[in-house]
Amino acid sequence: MREVVRAGARDRPGVYRMVAAGGEVIYVGKSKRIRSRLLSYFRCAYPEEKGARILREADAIDWEYEPSEFAALLRELRLIKRLRPRFNVAMKRDAHHYAFIKITGGPAPKLVVVRAAGSDDGGVYYGPFVGAWRLAEALRELNDALGLRDCAQRVTMHFSDQADLFAPPERTPGCIRHEIHKCLGPCIGGCSERQYAARVALARGFFEGADDGPIPTLTAQMRAASAQLEFERAAAIRDKVHRLEVLREQFARLRFAIESLSFVYPVPGIDGDDRVYLIRRGCVREEQAAPRTVADRERLRALAAATFEPVTRRPAPVTVPAHEVDELMLVSTWFRQHPDELDRARACGLAIAS
Repeated sequence: MREVVRAGARDRPGVYRMVAAGGEVIYVGKSKRIRSRLLSYFRCAYPEEKGARILREADAIDWEYEPSEFAALLRELRLIKRLRPRFNVAMKRDAHHYAFIKITGGPAPKLVVVRAAGSDDGGVYYGPFVGAWRLAEALRELNDALGLRDCAQRVTMHFSDQADLFAPPERTPGCIRHEIHKCLGPCIGGCSERQYAARVALARGFFEGADDGPIPTLTAQMRAASAQLEFERAAAIRDKVHRLEVLREQFARLRFAIESLSFVYPVPGIDGDDRVYLIRRGCVREEQAAPRTVADRERLRALAAATFEPVTRRPAPVTVPAHEVDELMLVSTWFRQHPDELDRARACGLAIAS
């Protein structure tokens, strides 16, 4: 394998695959300099190094060139998502910093903080956010205020309007949040399915900027407690309101950030293979060869107009489909690390629009 790399690989951007004897792709990687990166695998000093472990199981290496580092990053991500190689970990995401709010699927959805978005469930994701612990604290306040459950997903739900079909289960210590009025109790017939869905809709409205959720109610409770000289209770409610206000501000910033990642991004390529990427809400929607004629430019302008055409006057939602989360993370990380590229992309977008 080393001789194959030495003889055939060049130092230019690209993506490579490590392939096992049975044809399984066990690892996908990218590099700005494919030849140097592949040869580094054969210089691993210790057998426990990741590169050495991959080589022990690999029977062949193949690679393909890309016109730029950005193109290689995008290709690597899409290959990882399609092939799911076992030596690749977490889609290259920095899981120590980012977190998402997930609304689970099922008859009684719950709100949870997760480190990654899965593509094999019916959940809806909001994010990404920085600071999982602070996010979890604010979400706990929202759960309590709206009465949403936080029990395990496997717990069977017994809504009140299903009483004729299911005998209500006995109350257990696991329902303590219902007993202290912090959960509607969908597992013990404490609410109907419609009542619970209405609370989930309030949470979604809060996330999407349509309303302030429980903040006005809590603020009224705080003022009432203060008027009755219950200052400790008023202070506790004040802290809840503050955490929810911080969460609301985070969502406002996130909506702006996602919408700000919508532009035309031209990328110079090796050997003149220049590309233009149409990025909307942090994901690449279209990829085209750079226009070389007036007709090419007109086609690109029409495609950009269709891609960026606003579909609604309402505030942009902060939901991210599960299958787009990884690409959003890749694009946002790329432009955070290369702010000059972001400025150039926006300038190009203005030029195309004109």
